[in-house]
Amino acid sequence: MAKALTKSQIASEIAEKNGITKKQAVEILEYIAELAYKNAKNSFTLPGLGKLVLVNRKARIGRNPATGETIKIAAKKVVKFRVAKAAKDAILGVKK
Repeated sequence: MAKALTKSQIASEIAEKNGITKKQAVEILEYIAELAYKNAKNSFTLPGLGKLVLVNRKARIGRNPATGETIKIAAKKVVKFRVAKAAKDAILGVKK
């Protein structure tokens, strides 16, 4: 399996494609991440990729896999990423 692109590799691809410096591309990436962190509570959409959403999970009963003992899992908030249909189709191909 191929290795994932690093932040530096992504920045250099963006810089090369748009005729900007690598430093400017890194600043853009960091700003997008900062925007996502600030706005995830209301949901943050990256067009064509997907959406960050804050979800409230209910309390539930779970099981310790090592001992088989049932445990109570508290309610909590989690961040989920929902992949856009366009991204799924581009990566997996369109179903017929």
